[in-house]
Amino acid sequence: MEQAKILIVVPAYNEQNNILRVIWDIRKTLPSADILVVNDCSLDSTSINARKAEGVKVVDLPYNLGIGGAVQTGFKYALTHGYDYMVQIDGDGQHLPSEVVKLFDTMVSNSCDMVIGSRFLDIQSFRTTWLRRMGIKVFYLIFRMLIHAKITDGTSGFRMYNRNGIALMAKYYPDDYPEPDAIILLKKHGLRIAEVGVEMKEREHGVSSISMIKSPYYMTKVIVSIFFSYIRTRW
Repeated sequence: MEQAKILIVVPAYNEQNNILRVIWDIRKTLPSADILVVNDCSLDSTSINARKAEGVKVVDLPYNLGIGGAVQTGFKYALTHGYDYMVQIDGDGQHLPSEVVKLFDTMVSNSCDMVIGSRFLDIQSFRTTWLRRMGIKVFYLIFRMLIHAKITDGTSGFRMYNRNGIALMAKYYPDDYPEPDAIILLKKHGLRIAEVGVEMKEREHGVSSISMIKSPYYMTKVIVSIFFSYIRTRW
C-alpha cells in the first residue's frame, strides 16, 4: 500500500470544527497518501482551517454543489494527476483513516474496482438512526432485485476506487444521492464492487443534513433516483 499512489478526498461543508482532526488522523495513519479537501462553498472557516495543515491541497468550490459535485471534483483531480486509488473520507470525522487498509486489502484480494466500507458486516460500529437503517435495508433489497448484488451499506460514503472506478466516476458521478446511484452505474458498466466491515464513529460536531423529519423524503427520492439510474443506463 505504501508504494501505491493514493489520493484521500475529503468533501467538506461547514466542517470547521472537524476538518483539522480528520486531516491529522489521515496524516497519522496514511502518511504516504496525498490529501485533497474539497470545500463545498462552506459558510464557516472550513477552508481556512484546512489550509493550516501543511501539504494538504484545498479546492474551494465557487458554489455549493452538494456531496455529488464535491466528490466528483475529487475524481477529476485523481484522474488528471494519475492516482492509482482514490478514497473518500467524509469531513465530519465519522470515517476512520485507520480502516482504509481494510478497503485496500479487500480491493486487492477481490480484484474489484470499488470497495465500500460497511457498518453492517461482522463488526460492531456506530450504525446511525433506526430510520436510516431501515432505509438502508430497503436499498439492500432494491440492489438485490435490480443488479443482483448484496450491498449491506449502500449509503456509506467510505469508499475506495481504483483507476477504472476513478475514470468512470470522473465522467458520470451522480449529482444527487450519489452513493446508491454510483453502485448502479458501476455495475451497469461492468465494474466490480465489494464490501468490507469497518468501524465508524458518530460525528462529534455539527449535524447531518438528513434529519429525522427529512429521512422519509430522502429515502423516497433516493429510491426514485436508483430506478431512474437503472433505466437510463445501458447495460
